[in-house]
Amino acid sequence: MADAAKPILLSGIQPSGQLCLGNYLGAIKNWVGLQDSHDSIFLVVDMHALTVKQNPAELRKRCLSFVAQYIACGIDPKKSTIVIQSHVPQHSELMWILSSITSMGELNRMTQFKDKSKKHAANINAGLFTYPILMAADILLYQADLVPVGADQKQHLELSRDLAHRFNTQYSDTFTIPEPYIPKSGARVMSLQDPEKKMSKSDENLNNLITLLDSPDVARKKVKRAVTDSGSEIKLDDSRPGISNLLQIYSLISGNSIASIETEFEGKMYSDFKEVLGNSIAEFLTPIQHEYNRVIQDKSYLESVLNQGAENAYYRARKTLTKVYRKVGFISPAR
Repeated sequence: MADAAKPILLSGIQPSGQLCLGNYLGAIKNWVGLQDSHDSIFLVVDMHALTVKQNPAELRKRCLSFVAQYIACGIDPKKSTIVIQSHVPQHSELMWILSSITSMGELNRMTQFKDKSKKHAANINAGLFTYPILMAADILLYQADLVPVGADQKQHLELSRDLAHRFNTQYSDTFTIPEPYIPKSGARVMSLQDPEKKMSKSDENLNNLITLLDSPDVARKKVKRAVTDSGSEIKLDDSRPGISNLLQIYSLISGNSIASIETEFEGKMYSDFKEVLGNSIAEFLTPIQHEYNRVIQDKSYLESVLNQGAENAYYRARKTLTKVYRKVGFISPAR
C-alpha cells in the first residue's frame, strides 16, 4: 500500500500512437529516477483515449504494449504502482462529483479542447470537452503531491488545483493540492522534421519521431533525414532549432554536456554527427527492446502486474471516494 513517508507522485500517458524517444526523455526517464524517493503511481489512461474513435482490439493491444514498455524502460512494479485507468471505476465516479463544481467557463478556456477540436472536427464530443475533469479526478483520487507536467498540461493541472481547493472550501479538507513537477532537462524533445513542434507519439508522419520500438536501421534512417537548418556548425543556437534539437537528444542519451559535444564535433560535418547520433540511439534502444520483447511475451507476468496495480490503486481510490461521498451527503451502502 502507500508509503506514508514518501510524497505521492502520479503521472500517466494516453495509449494512442507509439511511445517515442520524446516520451522517454521527457517523462519516463524522470519517472524511473523518482521511484525510490517517491510513492509513484503510473497510469495508462485508456478512458481518455475514447475521446477519439478507437479500434477496440488495437486499443487493448496498445494498453498492454505501453505497460510492457513502461517496465522495459525501468519502471519497477515492485517499487511503483502501474495501473490501467479503466480498472479503477472510482476515476469516473469522482469525475461526476467534480463535474458538479466545475463551471462551463473553466472548460471553455481550455486551449487543448480548441486544438483537439480542430484536429477531430468530425467528432467533437462531450468527452473531449470534459476530459480535463477526468484528468483532475485521476490526480485527486490518489491524493497526489506531485504531477510531472509539460507545458501543454499546465492548464489542466491548474484546474485540478482549483477543484481541489474549491471542494476543500465547500466541504472541508479532503484533497491534497497537487504541485507540478517540472524536470530540469528533457522536458521538450522536438520533432525531427519540424523542430518547432514537440515530438508526438500520435504524429501521423512517423519520420517526425523515433519510437521506442523502432529497429536500429529505422532509427538511423530517421536521424539521417532529420532537419538540421542551413549552416554547418554543430552548435546549440536558438535560431537553428534543427541541429539544436539533435544536440539536446544526443546530450540526454549520452550524458555528455552540450559544450563537450560541440567540442567533439568541431570542424566536422552534419553527416558525421548524424551517424554518431543514429548509432547512439540504436544502441540506447536495443536493451529496452530486448526487455520489452521478454515482457510482452510473458502474459501471466503482465497479468500479475496489472492485477497487483489495480488492487493497490482500488484500495487508495476507494478510501478517497468514501470520504467524498460522505461529505457531499450520500448515504453509505448497508454492509
